[in-house]
Amino acid sequence: MRVAMYYSNSDIHLEDLPRPKIADDEALLQVEASGICGSDVMEWYRRDKVPLVLGHEVAGIIKEVGKKVKDFKVTDRVVATHHVPCGECEFCRDGHETACDLLRKTRFYPGGFSEFLRLPSVNLKLGTFRIPKNVSFEEATFVEPLGCVLRGQRLARLPAGRQGMKKRKRVLIVGSGMAGLLHIKAARYFGAKTIAATDIDSFRLKKAKEFGADAVIDAKEDVPKKILEANDGRLADLVILCSGAQTAFEQGLRSVERGGTVLIFTAAAKDACLPVSTNEIFWRNEVSVMSSYAASPRDLKEALRLIAQKKIVVKDMITHRLPLEEIQKGFDLVVRPRDSIKVIIEP
Repeated sequence: MRVAMYYSNSDIHLEDLPRPKIADDEALLQVEASGICGSDVMEWYRRDKVPLVLGHEVAGIIKEVGKKVKDFKVTDRVVATHHVPCGECEFCRDGHETACDLLRKTRFYPGGFSEFLRLPSVNLKLGTFRIPKNVSFEEATFVEPLGCVLRGQRLARLPAGRQGMKKRKRVLIVGSGMAGLLHIKAARYFGAKTIAATDIDSFRLKKAKEFGADAVIDAKEDVPKKILEANDGRLADLVILCSGAQTAFEQGLRSVERGGTVLIFTAAAKDACLPVSTNEIFWRNEVSVMSSYAASPRDLKEALRLIAQKKIVVKDMITHRLPLEEIQKGFDLVVRPRDSIKVIIEP
């Protein structure tokens, strides 16, 4: 079978690997669509692991099942996640499923940028879901990234606004790439009072406005000042960091209101450190800084439900659909985005 073997962001090419053989409790997935994630292009994170086949936002058709598999059958349309928690450890019981040791060890083989992949038993049991008939394969690739977004906003308590909470949050999303734009859509669904978004790219700012931001701000400007102007003299109750640039982190910390929350959603450079004035930002202000990583099964199920019910529309975020042999072009589009948001590979 053909796979896209990754050596670096500028060195990805097709190679042949044997089609995976499955055990009695596993399944073989024919990949129909696989999204390129921003984490796929973090070279510092991949450097010591190459060569490898990337791709974890996958949807496809089950082509083979082991004789012990009861919950899925050949021809089932499914979306699968590469990381799954055990559901039983202390982290899982405390609601931190994505800190689970099992989640950080599980993956499917060889990766989503291939014609076929093997779904191990634990992934099949805990991280594979049937796709409703009204959801396309390419829409289903958003289940994993949207699940991550929903988890972050749930941990930051934004969804509480839909449950009778008197104070609806003023939200600032720093960085309007694919993740930031998904956060805009989710924050709008969850009933944020106002949504502001920043970026340095005019195309992304245009899309941020189109997808539901009340105000868009060029990140080269004085962002805290612009937030005050957009929110009648108030800073943001919730700041979501979707850009790994140090200036973005600094802008976010200076844009949070007293009693507010800063959610670190993205990774920064490998050795990035952030000098912060603890007195200016934290002392007396009761500001919370938190992070979120990946998605739990319940987040993925919720994401699939929202996509299926068209509560959060994702199809309008797809700008490029490419065959496997053009994956290098796809990575170039994600590394140096101009007019691209979501790039889908169709093996």
